[in-house]
Amino acid sequence: MSEQKLPQILTAQHIAKYLGISRRRVYELLQISEEAGGIRCFRIGSSKRVDKEDFFMWIEKKKEV
Repeated sequence: MSEQKLPQILTAQHIAKYLGISRRRVYELLQISEEAGGIRCFRIGSSKRVDKEDFFMWIEKKKEV
């Protein structure tokens, strides 16, 4: 899956597929604070979602470490 094909609002499934990791690991990253290396997310009901721009900023931060 390419960056251009991802929707603006991402689910854990989108992120897992893009990164090639398990959905469970994505949920773990969504629960960790940003300061501790987690992915910024927001809730819609009981579901967590990630803005595409925030996701790619998180990736860039990970490259710097």
